[in-house]
Amino acid sequence: MTTVLVNGVAVEPVAGETSEMAAARELLRQRAVALGLLADDEDDEEAVSGAIEQLLAAEVRTPEPTEAECRRYYDGHPLDFRSADLAYARHILFQVTPGVNVPLMRAKAEATLNTLLREPERFGEMARELSNCSSGAQDGNLGQLGRGDTVPEFDRVLFHPGNKGLLRDVVKTRFGFHIVAVDKVVLGERLPFEVAKEQVARRLSAGVEERALRQYVSLLAGQAQVVGATLEAAATPLVQ
Repeated sequence: MTTVLVNGVAVEPVAGETSEMAAARELLRQRAVALGLLADDEDDEEAVSGAIEQLLAAEVRTPEPTEAECRRYYDGHPLDFRSADLAYARHILFQVTPGVNVPLMRAKAEATLNTLLREPERFGEMARELSNCSSGAQDGNLGQLGRGDTVPEFDRVLFHPGNKGLLRDVVKTRFGFHIVAVDKVVLGERLPFEVAKEQVARRLSAGVEERALRQYVSLLAGQAQVVGATLEAAATPLVQ
């Protein structure tokens, strides 16, 4: 790994951190020391992080988005601000655990499904008798589920267009084999601007803050000697 030096101070990236991230953090630490927010020999991570937060609060100012900006973003992203899609479903789980005979378990699930296709009114009875999920005690009822509430492979089945009632195929997930009945799907609707405005503002603010932080680090780098990392140094004065 390339040694990173920031104004002569050697920096070791921690796990999952790039050289650029490590250099940026050291630049911010040194700026906090220069402003008297942190002792130069302080090595407590919590203290360093707190000082950097103070520094950014004082020197990185980001304007709040105006209502007009929020409205433009809302109008330009009509699919982003919607109420959640919801599904109401039941299932019977044939769980696959270590040592289980998987082909035999699948065959059992398929045989049960064939029975239910002929006698769908027995779903609750068979869920109570056979399901390895706690929902079996409630006739297999999973209640209200939003997108992302279940594992992806189950989620795709719940919200696949046209899936309604007792599905004619066993569903395989990481947990095992499921017999699934999709009782109802309620698709979300676009939220009114007044309801979505706060969410829009948070999204816009996050983008502005990220750009402002990158620019601030770039300005610090323009006044520093950084070796082993590229921070797109700018020569603009530090504080505008």
